[in-house]
Amino acid sequence: MVVTMISHSPAMIAPIVVALAVSFLGWAYRALKPPPPKICGSPDGPPITSPRVKLSEGRHLAYRESGVPKEVAKYKIIAVHGYDSPKDLSLPLPQELIEELKIYILFFSRAGYGESDPYPSRSVRSEAFDIQELADQLQIGSKFYVFGVSLGAYPIWSCLKLSGASMVVPFLNFWWPIFPANLSREAFRRLPSSYRRTLQIAHYIPWLFYWWMTQTWFPSLSTDQRAMFNDQDLEILKSFLETPIVDEEKIKQQGVYESLHRDILAGYGKWEFDLLDLNNPFPDKDGAVHIWQGYEDKIIPFKLTRYISEKLPWIRYHEVFDGGHLMILKSETCETILRALLLG
Repeated sequence: MVVTMISHSPAMIAPIVVALAVSFLGWAYRALKPPPPKICGSPDGPPITSPRVKLSEGRHLAYRESGVPKEVAKYKIIAVHGYDSPKDLSLPLPQELIEELKIYILFFSRAGYGESDPYPSRSVRSEAFDIQELADQLQIGSKFYVFGVSLGAYPIWSCLKLSGASMVVPFLNFWWPIFPANLSREAFRRLPSSYRRTLQIAHYIPWLFYWWMTQTWFPSLSTDQRAMFNDQDLEILKSFLETPIVDEEKIKQQGVYESLHRDILAGYGKWEFDLLDLNNPFPDKDGAVHIWQGYEDKIIPFKLTRYISEKLPWIRYHEVFDGGHLMILKSETCETILRALLLG
């Protein structure tokens, strides 16, 4: 038997290596680069069905007004929705309370959500500027309150000098200098490993974030979302599943990267300021900043919000013993929070 040996010369191997390298680079480029957004009102984009304002830089913000007309309102509130939430998620407030206190509430979709134009340079400050310009465009005056929930609370830190502010189960950045390393490390370790990896990538290697959130090799977020909610949260979720949220499908219609991914990147990225640099916005006690934290919240660690309130004693800190991450959707709790914000 004659065995023929085939030798591979460098001239034969080089093209194969080049082809493999080009293929890998092409795959990497497609995997790392988010698809372009589907802008509302563009030929291939979703239709515009909500009222919108045009900001000075040309972007649009979609909004929704609720409560009494702003012309007769005694209290005006701008409500900032959380992660993966729409502007059409109403607060469970009794109509009698709204009419009694003459409350006007302005809901809006943050950049990239719903029918609000995406913003590639989205940041903590840009979100705060959007709130201020929205108020100016709709002429609600300089005296209004801001109200943010969960991840939607991070813009509130940049716009405290109004009539008052309330942050409910507010977003926390585990890399804030305000936290002692041992405290933030302990709180961080309590999160599921998939959450920890996701937040670390958002903070340290944001250019990899789109790939991480779309790959299927490893869980990017907890596969069991129920594990992040307490019993009260699960009851609230059950009732909400029975009554679907209006226009829920519009939340991510312009692209999941432009809405959800940029939200996480803005919150967990590098902040333009340190919380320890903040001064009391109401030294004359003509307003207040409130933080409402659920003791049983499994997403936002109460030890960290409690620590912030100790370092910034001008914040009015409220801890709800049986409260979870969704406690704002409980009618009694929501009413208590709003009364404290408006009436002190």
